[in-house]
Amino acid sequence: MTTFQRLFALALMAHALALPATAAPYIPADGSKVVERLPARTDPAQRDLARMRAALNKNPSDLALAASLARRYIEMARGDGDPRYLGYAQAALAPWWKLPQPPADVLVLRATLRQSTHQFGAALADLEAVLRRDAENPQAWLTRATVQSITGDYAAARNSCMRLHSRAPALVVQTCLSSVGSVNGAARTSYAELQQALERHPDADQGVRIWVITLLAEMAARLGKNTAAEDYFRQALAYDDADSYLLAAYADFLLDHQRAPEVVSLLKDKTRADALLLRYALALKATGSPEAARHSGVLRSRFEAAMLRADTVHQREQARFELGLRNDPAAAVRLAKLNWAVQKEPADLRILAEAAAASGDAEATRLVRDWLKASNIEDRTIQAALGRLKGAA
Repeated sequence: MTTFQRLFALALMAHALALPATAAPYIPADGSKVVERLPARTDPAQRDLARMRAALNKNPSDLALAASLARRYIEMARGDGDPRYLGYAQAALAPWWKLPQPPADVLVLRATLRQSTHQFGAALADLEAVLRRDAENPQAWLTRATVQSITGDYAAARNSCMRLHSRAPALVVQTCLSSVGSVNGAARTSYAELQQALERHPDADQGVRIWVITLLAEMAARLGKNTAAEDYFRQALAYDDADSYLLAAYADFLLDHQRAPEVVSLLKDKTRADALLLRYALALKATGSPEAARHSGVLRSRFEAAMLRADTVHQREQARFELGLRNDPAAAVRLAKLNWAVQKEPADLRILAEAAAASGDAEATRLVRDWLKASNIEDRTIQAALGRLKGAA
């Protein structure tokens, strides 16, 4: 994968996954209990990272090496759901991080890291600084489109995507445009166009291909094309069955179709990330497992630790936790509204609608209705919540 393609995949995926918060200390009763499986030193990826770290330690002013290592760390954070890699990425860029005018590569990477922690305004400021120097920078346009789409500024996001024409591969351009159109009144057209673009590029890099197929799966699910969604999810998993974002998206699909036992099997060994632990606990609860309460307690500890750090990145997941595992609609709707003020992806709208329906909160109900009217989003996955809202009206 080229540097450009790797950053593209990161920019469009990292924002959607709530990364794990630090949990309260856990002391196992049995000394033989496995607490955590650390990456093996024999893992080729870990050996490569160690080699790059050692080289950078010898020459910390090597910008090209530092940027390359930071990209690798960001990629690891996306795949594993481990936020420590984001800290490692920032550390690699430390000599340039606080400069008044950092190099363009550092600004784009800093924007990506800031995006992942929901510092969207700061991320956009970094990207604007890059584009003032170099309006031809495709990485900056891609990341800018991503941030604008996350925050619901679809006109600006579409414009950023259009600036990629002749600056990026055709599949990248269409993916950018389809991602925006799919949540802004052109879901069916965007889905068809992305399918056609993927067919025209069978030799696309695997990393980009996984992202495109995952996006098609999510779009199909929102359109109610369940057979197609299942097929696309399975295709993506055949490429990479350890990607945290993909696993969370597929788990949601399975939960929506009352297939909780499959979620338990899918995620039983993948609960380091809060997003995956949440879905695992929801699946355990749906199957009536007595283990659901213990895992719910672990999640609660993680969210409490995040709140002590004033960490608001997890509000969407925490709202879902309060609604689905603690049965506290009032807490859920409060968190869902706070989250909605920051980001406006389909998953954010869904938890806002579900919490509004469960709590009867008038403000949340108005926010949902206003957004449905303004965005023209088509999403079958929130129809039940919308139906309850209409009934309440």
